Amino acid sequence: MSQFKINSITDKSGTSGPVIAGVSTNNSTGCMIIPAGPTEFRGGRGRGVIGSGSLIPAGTTVNTMNLITIATTGDATDFGDLSYGAAYRGGLASSTRGIFAGGQNDPTYDYVIISSQGGGNDFGDAPTDHMGGATFNDSVRGFNGGGSDPSHTSNIRGMIIASTGSFFNAGDLTIVGTYMSGASSPTRGIIFGGAVPTTTKNIDVFTMASGGNAIKFGELITARKYADTAGNTTRALAAGGEGPSANVNSIEFVTIATDGNGTDFGDLHSATSTGKDGVVSSATRGIFSGFYPANTARMDFVNITSAGNAQDFGDMTTTWQYHSGCSDSNGGLG
Repeated sequence: MSQFKINSITDKSGTSGPVIAGVSTNNSTGCMIIPAGPTEFRGGRGRGVIGSGSLIPAGTTVNTMNLITIATTGDATDFGDLSYGAAYRGGLASSTRGIFAGGQNDPTYDYVIISSQGGGNDFGDAPTDHMGGATFNDSVRGFNGGGSDPSHTSNIRGMIIASTGSFFNAGDLTIVGTYMSGASSPTRGIIFGGAVPTTTKNIDVFTMASGGNAIKFGELITARKYADTAGNTTRALAAGGEGPSANVNSIEFVTIATDGNGTDFGDLHSATSTGKDGVVSSATRGIFSGFYPANTARMDFVNITSAGNAQDFGDMTTTWQYHSGCSDSNGGLG
């Protein structure tokens, strides 16, 4: 049977190629697939951006951001810079845009386009900074609950991720405090631990679409603040942090749709007190980045769908603490 090669077809003049019109199909294993979907999705989703924080051990703030591909292991690469460096900035994201929220003594919010590496852009200044608040999101809205503004608060600050400066009052947590951490499904935000002012086991849940006040979800096994949090549509994880008397390396999980207490998941490779949401996640993986007082740029990963200890993912470009992260495939996006 002779071969039919489309690149040998020309018009009468021999200068132009074919025009394919109407309904056409091709079942070749060697054909070109035309990209589909929004331009900002080209190249695929599954990216995580880690940003801002304080250098270890000097404590100098940095505005660096790192990029990782969640599905593969390996070292992070440079993503660009935020407008300023600060500890305790939270991270949240839609499938296209990531937001780095507030920070220590500064209410400035930055946004990034996750599919491109070009640094941060100004999202706007919130009325208060919510330093150390818990960040979480659905596909449209982002939230920052609790924190210091500058005194401890229970307020939940909402925003429309696609619209700069779109801050609104969404409700209140059940407790007043800071150094909390958040994760979410497409409908529910989960807020873990914190200091109120003593370290707490409290877990709150907030229904994002309707707003209003959060209600109590349950309690952690171990009281902690500064926990790293990750999750998919089903599970939310709280890892590490600082307990009442010592740093902890344990990871706990809850089933987001069902109120209840934390369940043991496994352990990080090292006890840590200063991640504070330096985490990105996909439907299958959670990445926990930076460990202090171990003073390492190491990133750990876990498979969210199955319990077990964390494994080595790779290293960030620098060693920092009190940083934040976001991803285009987090549990709040479905």
